[in-house]
Amino acid sequence: MPRIRPPSRTHFPTAAEDKRSHDEVVERDHSPQTLSSSYRLAFTDEDFLTRRELRPVRLQLELLKTELLLQEEAIMSTIVVFGSARVPEPEEARRRLTLAEHAAAAAPDDAKANAALARARRVVETSRYYDIARDFGRIASEHGQTPGSRRYVVVTGGGPGIMEAANRGAADAKAQSIGLSIVLPHEQAPNRYITPKLSFNFHYFAVRKMHFLIRAEALACFPGGFGTMDELFEALTLIQTRKIAPMPVLLFGESWWRRIINFDALVEEGTISPEDLDIIKFVETAEDGWNAILDFYRDHPIPNQWAEMNGNGNGNGE
Repeated sequence: MPRIRPPSRTHFPTAAEDKRSHDEVVERDHSPQTLSSSYRLAFTDEDFLTRRELRPVRLQLELLKTELLLQEEAIMSTIVVFGSARVPEPEEARRRLTLAEHAAAAAPDDAKANAALARARRVVETSRYYDIARDFGRIASEHGQTPGSRRYVVVTGGGPGIMEAANRGAADAKAQSIGLSIVLPHEQAPNRYITPKLSFNFHYFAVRKMHFLIRAEALACFPGGFGTMDELFEALTLIQTRKIAPMPVLLFGESWWRRIINFDALVEEGTISPEDLDIIKFVETAEDGWNAILDFYRDHPIPNQWAEMNGNGNGNGE
């Protein structure tokens, strides 16, 4: 997306100035006319802005708000980290396992208790990815973040689990990181490790997904559920169809991913080409992931026209 620059000067009052004048009139006059919803300035009228007919305007507002604030912070490119909100720190995973063991011991014939115990054991195993994601967030954030031009800024979905870990790693490096939260019926608040001025909230999944990829130079996927799979496969589709520029797509934990998704079967069934598997790379450690990104861009120099078009490293703009 091209950089948006406001005009250097204007003969007209700004929207903020007119809002102040409007508020002064309402405060002073306080008549049925000025108190009527019809008298509100359209851009300050929440009832109007949330009407179904205003959906196109809200889509544009969600796109622009985040874009402008990222530009103001000189965010040139990002490293996107996806992963489950349900992967806790290892210590918390072990605590939950202890509780599950006690519950199963108290009711050895309870199928639900035994199933919960089996899941708790799996979560303890998966929880190691919390530490890996934290290390990866730190390593990525130690490179390229200078005032006036921030590259490799970690961006997550803003939630707990793997997302928290990656933002936490950036905080360990005393670097900025981004959170793109989404309003859901039971969603938790954004994790505390996101840079506050870069903690965004979305109504539309589609706009949020665009912001994940507009500045992306790499995609790091950790074990996750439906949301992680949705985000991963959308990115794979866009790269496969060349709707966005190629980038490293890192899958952390080869054994986990091969257990969950049979990529080779897609080739065998003829639904993807053998070379489509080259889009993804399996890695195990944070260092493996970072080195894979460096190797990719040594072998795939960034075309100048993409950098010039988008003002960032990857060129996944409009």
